[in-house]
Amino acid sequence: MQDDATQDAAHTTGAGTTVREYRTEELAEAAGIPVRTLRFYRERKLLPPPRREGRIAWYDDHHLARLHTVAALLERGHTLGGIAELTIAFENGRDVGQLGELLGMGWSEETPVRLTPEALADYFEGEVTPENLAASLDLGYLATDGEEIVHVSRRLLDVSSALVREGVPLSAVLEAGRRVREHADAMAALFAELISTHISEEAVTRLRPLAKSVVEAELTMAMDRLRPATPGRPVADSPVAGSPMSGQPVSDSPASGQTPSS
Repeated sequence: MQDDATQDAAHTTGAGTTVREYRTEELAEAAGIPVRTLRFYRERKLLPPPRREGRIAWYDDHHLARLHTVAALLERGHTLGGIAELTIAFENGRDVGQLGELLGMGWSEETPVRLTPEALADYFEGEVTPENLAASLDLGYLATDGEEIVHVSRRLLDVSSALVREGVPLSAVLEAGRRVREHADAMAALFAELISTHISEEAVTRLRPLAKSVVEAELTMAMDRLRPATPGRPVADSPVAGSPMSGQPVSDSPASGQTPSS
């Protein structure tokens, strides 16, 4: 005799789509955790409610993906309480401002993007693994809102997707993002301290565009310094030997065998 899990392993939703479904024991086995752990996660609100059919609870691939994410976040040192707080907040439909607050970002000029799991997979084909998803959540790039995923920045989403299409692994993009975040935090702190010390704390927000201009200009020049010199093209950002910026002594007389230019 077939059990209920085999008879009804797929369910057709009201929208006409068919989804794979799991009973409690099946979901626990697929996630690699004991059944008691799955029930504990459900009690802690780490999982959305299952579909009920009589006394049987049916879970789907969204629940499985959530369990993989929880496991990856736990491996990274997050607490169950912290994971539950984020999950509950977005299942209750927090707005953009609250999204930034929960992710430790405060108010932001960035435009968030709502995505289905399928749309996110389209952005990063073959790269949306539990580990990469956990890293994105850890960085604050992603959060969950019911069955949707919220990316906090349209610009970062587009850049990350473009790099992956060019052949850079998403894991490497996320690691680079982590390192950029460290430098960006340091630059923001430097600017805030400069303005607060010499003007006022209230002026930090008003003068924020100046900080963005400085960072953009310095990054542009830094990228120029990495670019190989083209024959015949002066390297304006390379210190000339003997100049004060070169670190070499400046001589008042021309080198041996040379005549001063007029």
